[in-house]
Amino acid sequence: MADILIIDDEKDIVETIEYNLKKEGFSTHKSHDGLNGLRLIKEIQPDLVVLDLMLPGMSGIEVCKAVKKDEKTKKIPIIMLTAKKQEVDKVVGLEVGADDYMVKPFSMKELIARIKAILRRYASIPKGEKAKSMVMFSDVKMDLDRHEVTVKGKPVELSAKEFKLLEFLAANKNRVFSRERLLDDVWGITAEVETRTVDVHIKRLREKLGKSGYHIQTVRGFGYKLKE
Repeated sequence: MADILIIDDEKDIVETIEYNLKKEGFSTHKSHDGLNGLRLIKEIQPDLVVLDLMLPGMSGIEVCKAVKKDEKTKKIPIIMLTAKKQEVDKVVGLEVGADDYMVKPFSMKELIARIKAILRRYASIPKGEKAKSMVMFSDVKMDLDRHEVTVKGKPVELSAKEFKLLEFLAANKNRVFSRERLLDDVWGITAEVETRTVDVHIKRLREKLGKSGYHIQTVRGFGYKLKE
């Protein structure tokens, strides 16, 4: 099972997360400050990091930036934990490269569901794609490190979820995914979001990509795929 590193200065939260992850069969490591947490990330190379935003010594944002700048660790997925909803845009504006976020207090069941979804998403990306920082199809280029998208060289502004949805489809070209599967792998949740959400995001993506949007195709009665 996957190796998870938990970095949070609240020891009771770390113990609760660790207990629930071990029940699910995960291997866990923990740290209570940013500097030690960054050291462990480099040493252990975990499959995923649960990282608190507010940490002594070195903030979660600083840790995340350092991880994403390092060639050896930049592909390690990170879920950020934040105590304030106002901080969400800064965290998942994904300027720092985090894969997802959760606002405290959060449901342990939902955290585990999101961890599993992110791990499945990374596992579904072919090994050659994981090493790439650039994904391309048609006139579209995705810079995964900078979270930037261009069409014919012109920048296109995507929301965090639109970017993750496009990245997932582009990494799995010509594979068909149901709305439920996309909700699970991209959103990390199944019960609280309606399948209509996927349709809305697909529509927005097509509009923003212009003529290149036709590559995102509807498979009647099932879902969507990105056709090369």
